[in-house]
Amino acid sequence: MTTIDRLWFRANEASQRAEQAYHRLCERHEGFLERERHRHVSRRRFRTLTERVERTGAPYGAHTIVYRPSGQLLLVRHEGVDLWVLPGGEVGPEEDFERAAVRELAEEAGVDADYDGLGILTQVRIIAGEYETWGVIPVFAARALTTETHIADPDDEISAARWFGDLPEDTRDREDLLAWRERDL
Repeated sequence: MTTIDRLWFRANEASQRAEQAYHRLCERHEGFLERERHRHVSRRRFRTLTERVERTGAPYGAHTIVYRPSGQLLLVRHEGVDLWVLPGGEVGPEEDFERAAVRELAEEAGVDADYDGLGILTQVRIIAGEYETWGVIPVFAARALTTETHIADPDDEISAARWFGDLPEDTRDREDLLAWRERDL
């Protein structure tokens, strides 16, 4: 069996895991916004993301939309991608998606929040040439209980955490966040 054949096999296994994760999230939550994305990546990145999806169903981990009643959203500055993003990241071996989102929020912004449930569920298609797989990106919604930020990111990727009424133009998935805010707040 060649490396390429193994890559196809792993992509297939990852897709099955993504399907399971998607259905589990849909069974446990309702009223969330659904989105679909396509990401074209290198073969090396495809292999990494496929491994993550095989483990958890989520190539980019779990995230949280933290909001204030005023409509402000909490974003963190991720230096690795040079964008404002939602707090979030990889799911650990003994974590479910929500536990990972809570941990990542604590590390990346240090605020306490009361979780409402799933806010956005994105199906992301990951493509590298003729190879394709997919995964889920669960984004939980949470009302801020505290607003003072404190960054304790062990990966040292987050350089700032701020509240925004008007989202910066360089916000990842900006349109999705605006659509969620318009619908849910």
